[in-house]
Amino acid sequence: MGEWIWIFFILMTLQPVLKQRLLEASRQRMIARLEKEHGSRVILLVHRQETMGFLGFPVFRYIDVHDSEDVLRACHMTDPDVPLDLVLHTPGGLVLASLQIARAIRQHRGKVRVFVPHYAMSGGTLIALAADEIVMSEHAVLGPVDPQLGQYPAASLLRVVEQKPIAEVDDQTLILADQGKKAIAQLRDSVAELLSDRLPEDRRQELATMLSEGRWTHDYPITPTMAKELGLPVRTDMPDDVMALMNMFPQPVRRQPSVEYLPIPRRSQQAGRE
Repeated sequence: MGEWIWIFFILMTLQPVLKQRLLEASRQRMIARLEKEHGSRVILLVHRQETMGFLGFPVFRYIDVHDSEDVLRACHMTDPDVPLDLVLHTPGGLVLASLQIARAIRQHRGKVRVFVPHYAMSGGTLIALAADEIVMSEHAVLGPVDPQLGQYPAASLLRVVEQKPIAEVDDQTLILADQGKKAIAQLRDSVAELLSDRLPEDRRQELATMLSEGRWTHDYPITPTMAKELGLPVRTDMPDDVMALMNMFPQPVRRQPSVEYLPIPRRSQQAGRE
């Protein structure tokens, strides 16, 4: 009896590992199929909330230097004339890492498409700006790229210094405001650089200022319609295969799900009769 209990516990321990390995293998097969169909290099940059081992502590993922190293490595392994298809699903992250990725795909000679199934905010938007085409699903969003210094928006720090007498502003706020001013200028120039062969000079500078100056809150949603009005090369014909690929990145949670439905297509009866 004791041996069966141990076998049961071993199987329960291995089950999540085996499930994860099978899911990773399914993703690899899907990526290989997409590359064959599109004749491109497919790169996924997907961030989900993860849990830390058996303790279950949430770990929030974002664009970091490890991501930029992996994407740059994938670009280096791709012939210059082979198209790049980059799937983005991210809340953003480090400016350094995001800019490294953006500049790498901008300098790629082949056509570069960025797919945004749900959202690519902040650093994700910075990367999308470097693409020849941005393919968004109907309700997907991009976001502003205004820099954040810790928990504070750089633009808000500048406004505090402008609106209060200098004698009433503490040294730390003054230092952060100085850094914020530099960060905004640097990001504005970087956005203009990424758009240098996409838009005319005056429109490019206007858009770079708009996205980096803190005009909106940092989580302001830029819809496909708004992105087109801003002059970005946006399409909304999101391939079903890309959306299916996102289903292979389930959110690992250890609680009752807040959204639940039967995961099968539901068609109208009228459409069925036709």
